[in-house]
Amino acid sequence: MPAPDSPAHLHALLQFRGGTAARPTAAAAAPGLGRIVQAEEYLSQAKWTVLKSTECSYATHSLLHRNLGLLYMAKENYEEARYHLANDIYFASCAFGTEHIRTSGGYFHLANIFFGLKKLDLADTLYTKVSEIWNNYLNDHYQVLSQARIQQIDLLGKRFETDTGLDEAQEAEAIQILTSILNIRESTSDKAPQKTVFVLKILVMLYHQMMNSSKAQEYATRAFNLAKEQQLSVQEQNAVQDLLNLISAEEAHPVT
Repeated sequence: MPAPDSPAHLHALLQFRGGTAARPTAAAAAPGLGRIVQAEEYLSQAKWTVLKSTECSYATHSLLHRNLGLLYMAKENYEEARYHLANDIYFASCAFGTEHIRTSGGYFHLANIFFGLKKLDLADTLYTKVSEIWNNYLNDHYQVLSQARIQQIDLLGKRFETDTGLDEAQEAEAIQILTSILNIRESTSDKAPQKTVFVLKILVMLYHQMMNSSKAQEYATRAFNLAKEQQLSVQEQNAVQDLLNLISAEEAHPVT
């Protein structure tokens, strides 16, 4: 058990509190000003602990700045929020890499700020980056799992709790981020339907790896119907059809 006020203890607390703060509207939806004041007091103490410590990791700095960014978003101080989210992205990139799912949350929340400020080109660029990061992660992870199954081995010599490689909080964050982006894409799907189909396909892979076949089937069907309605390229329609067939086949013959 890490000692109170130690870097490890602080990181654990920030991670715990960040689990709910990862939802961009969570703080804004919290009832009353008291909740924001309480969060501000806590984060002020956390910031002081980080500043005076020489042992805090890049990951801890990232979590602190993300929480501060979300706090200032809730207070509608978008300039300060952007400052902290930029720092979140910097420290997360140092800890995990610029294209890592742990870094994608900073891009996502920054995109939400730009979207709210009607800076739609900047928001679109960041939403696309977040989508691509999750698409790459889920596809790479699926390939690893597929290879392991072909060899009839389990990567860790035991059964996975889920097939995503994510913990429960990360899965919840992925669902929240991707469905939020989907809602935004669907509001402009007539202008760029391929972007909507792209996010739908990512959600298919996420729910498929979470072994939620009904949700995977639902999003695959929506992607296929939209691709046909918007007369996307034959290649795109075939890709969605292949994904739909994959979900249907694995549902009919589950891997045991």
